[in-house]
Amino acid sequence: MPADAAIQNVLSVRARLGEGPLWDAERQVLHWVDIYNRRVHTFDPATAVDTFIELDTLVSGLFLGDRDHLIVAQENGLGQLNLPTEQVTPIMPIEAHLPNNRLNDGRCDDRGRLWIGTMNNDEQPLANLYRYDRDGTLQQMATGLSIANGLGWSPDRSRFYLTDTPRQTIYVYHFEAESGAISDRRPFIDLTDEPFYPDGLTVDAEGCLWSAMWNGSCVIRFDPHGQVMQRIPLPVPLVTACTFGGPHLTDLYITTASAGMSQGELKQYYQAGDLFCLPTDIQGLPSDRCAQFPSLPKAASSSANDQS
Repeated sequence: MPADAAIQNVLSVRARLGEGPLWDAERQVLHWVDIYNRRVHTFDPATAVDTFIELDTLVSGLFLGDRDHLIVAQENGLGQLNLPTEQVTPIMPIEAHLPNNRLNDGRCDDRGRLWIGTMNNDEQPLANLYRYDRDGTLQQMATGLSIANGLGWSPDRSRFYLTDTPRQTIYVYHFEAESGAISDRRPFIDLTDEPFYPDGLTVDAEGCLWSAMWNGSCVIRFDPHGQVMQRIPLPVPLVTACTFGGPHLTDLYITTASAGMSQGELKQYYQAGDLFCLPTDIQGLPSDRCAQFPSLPKAASSSANDQS
């Protein structure tokens, strides 16, 4: 990382719950969400202009589709967002029968399969992880989670990482790329002695994990063995997610939140909810696109089974 690298506040927006940053290499923009304000944002670093589309329900995650579409994780299902028309077409309901659960974080793998976790509003172990396949079928991949959060893969696709935020643990699984099966879950990073909680994560080209720390005012970079390499401080406590973007995938974009903070805290942490960027000399991994799901004639691109 450059010696003079410093965190930059690139967008003063005070999101209630900024999340789900997703770099769109084709457009050279960053898509992200403000969950509680039900907004899908698009930030253009070249112009510093941010626009948003307001949806009818909470929106917690984004996935690249074709050029004109994003797949969105809403409260109880996946939808396809047409960016030019701002219309959402339902794809698949998920846990609509569980009123105290909602969709949370997710990501596409390099075979076009969409992975999405749910969370329980009371942080009970009633949440799950799903894989939505290219043929339009939904597979339950893990159960007994509290808040299924930051996930990703090692560069060689032999490992799958999954965060359970209330448990303060990032798990690692064996990943079988061809079938999409996960197995042999074990704790990879244990933060139960810390006063903060791992939230969203990203993996760089060197196989290191960058995890955003809720109530921790930082992003921590862990090496492929789970050891702390670097702690990047931020001027706000609620750090939610991160991803690499920019022309060379060397800019680390970081979302934050302001929800639940008192007026005094908001005055003290006046940048809470803003979007930050850290220029680095470390390259991230590109965002994969979702499959052309059969339920949508012009849907997106992207493509079971460890019960935890």
